[in-house]
Amino acid sequence: MTDIAGAAADAPFVRYEVRDGFAVLTLDSPHNRNALSSRLVTELLAGLERATRDDAVRGVVLTHTGNTFCAGADLKEAVDADPAAAADIRTRWMISVLRTILAMPKPVVARVDGNVRAGGMGIIAGCDLVVAGRSSSFALTEVRIGLAPFMISLTLLPRMTGRSAARYFQTGETFDAAEAERIGLITVAADDPETETERLLGELRKGSPQGLAEAKQLVNADLLTAFDRGAEDLAKRSASFFGTPEVIEGITAFMQRRPPSWAE
Repeated sequence: MTDIAGAAADAPFVRYEVRDGFAVLTLDSPHNRNALSSRLVTELLAGLERATRDDAVRGVVLTHTGNTFCAGADLKEAVDADPAAAADIRTRWMISVLRTILAMPKPVVARVDGNVRAGGMGIIAGCDLVVAGRSSSFALTEVRIGLAPFMISLTLLPRMTGRSAARYFQTGETFDAAEAERIGLITVAADDPETETERLLGELRKGSPQGLAEAKQLVNADLLTAFDRGAEDLAKRSASFFGTPEVIEGITAFMQRRPPSWAE
């Protein structure tokens, strides 16, 4: 008899395959809505590095299974660990993921057809192109658990309009793909995100690897400079908030599916 539970435990959280010259990295951790657990982050970084090293890979497609691209930090894993140590580790993970996407000399295309929350927002903002299905939804929910979009602001602020950042960083409200396109968070809202992604990949294949690498460097040069200048300070600020009374209350309320005390 096949051990189904064992097979599921051994299955990757990030599946890697090469299709027509592009490495497709599929976030496949449905039990926690592709939250940024230690295992998912480790496998995502390994996949990005593998794609970078492979000369046969022209670029990366980052996509997902289920109805959520990424729910942000794995709060259950954070609760089960020492808050201060876990916070520091998570900020370092986010720095590594975002910087790897920004700096790798190959285009990274996100294909989204579902929900994007918190840290997942920072990831798509770091990608070069983002195609989202029209039913996709987006939200920066950190403020509702006593935090702020500290690390992911490094990629979000250069992409979003100033007014939209002021609004969505503070309200935490959900918005749709049309709004995400309007404010610069995504490249295009598409009726059929898979078809539109394939069309864009066809355009990218017309560019030489050298040309694509240099074009990406031109676009991201200032962003990377600002990223490296601000990452350490933001990491310290982010880590310092975990374990505070408001964050403890916010995460507890989230886990218990109730409003936090300040929202009652």
